[in-house]
Formats: sequence, structure tokens, C-alpha cells
Amino acid sequence: MTAVQNRLTPEQAVQWHYVCKTSDLVTNSGVCALVESQQVAIFSLKINGETQIFAISNYDPIGKANVLYRGLLGSIGGAPVVASPLYKEHYFLETGLCKEHDDVSVTTYPVKLEGSNVFVGA
Repeated sequence: MTAVQNRLTPEQAVQWHYVCKTSDLVTNSGVCALVESQQVAIFSLKINGETQIFAISNYDPIGKANVLYRGLLGSIGGAPVVASPLYKEHYFLETGLCKEHDDVSVTTYPVKLEGSNVFVGA
């Protein structure tokens, strides 16, 4: 199982926050965690036989609600996405960009694993 480092550069100081155990995650589904007063949607996906973990803001900027962890997972052009359960916009899990609206995106968060512990950076 690997974590996905989203938008993280060596210059950035990241504070890591424990959110759950890998056993708390359901493959090809999402959960929500509170990280520094922000709702974060955490997704565990099986990609090419390997489990990867992504973290994005749970807030849907189009639907104006914290619902993205409930979205449907898939891929567009081989890139993993979540479709909002409200208006079905697709957000790329690696970049946070919205497929349907070039001017809309959600925050992505770096993820790391230490053993079976999942950490999200803020």
C-alpha cells in the first residue's frame, strides 16, 4: 500500500496528522476526517493491483457542501477522480482540478504511511 504525495515540495513545512489505520479504510471508497478544523476526504483506491491513498478537501465548491467523501470513484484518461454526489463534477484526486470547470479546484493534501498508520499533511 502506498501513500500519494500531493503538491508537496521539499521547501514546504508539513505538519503530519494521524487520521486512521489502513484497516479503517475501505478499498475504492472514501472516509472523512477532521484535520486542523478542515474536513478532508480520504480515498483508498486499487490501481494496477496496488492500493493508493489520496486526500482532498471534502468541500464541494459547486454544490457548496462537505460531501466529496461520498462521491463515486473512477478514472478519466487513467487519472483517478471522484464524482461529486451532488452535481457529478469530477475532481482529479492527484491535482484537485475539476474536469468540467477549469477555474474550479479543491485542495489536495499529502499522505504518508507509517506501518498501518495513515497521516495527512497540513
